[in-house]
Amino acid sequence: MKTIDPKEKLTKFSNHWHPRQIGIVNDMQVLVAKVKDEFVWHQHDEEDELFQVLKGTLYLQFEDRTETVKEGELIIVPKGVKHCPMTKDGEEVHIMLFEKLSTKHTGDVKDSLTQSHYPKI
Repeated sequence: MKTIDPKEKLTKFSNHWHPRQIGIVNDMQVLVAKVKDEFVWHQHDEEDELFQVLKGTLYLQFEDRTETVKEGELIIVPKGVKHCPMTKDGEEVHIMLFEKLSTKHTGDVKDSLTQSHYPKI
């Protein structure tokens, strides 16, 4: 057992929308990612997803509204809810995610940003 510093882990890579795994808790994985601009509209039919903002402001678009998630805040997206994370004005935002190991990056949507493997750091 060792402590994990998510902010230190974020210094180890620079690409956007490519989560890195920093831990596993039971059947859940803890991921960190750098995000910028708009991601992909998608949903996870069987899993909830938790986003925590470590740096910056994340805008989580839903079909009927957009939620603003500020630094230090978190939001839980229930399974089956279509969503699209984004940032504004070219800001790079750092996030931590909690999701089941079985969760597909972009659900059933295939896109150039879709990742099938999360490197461990």
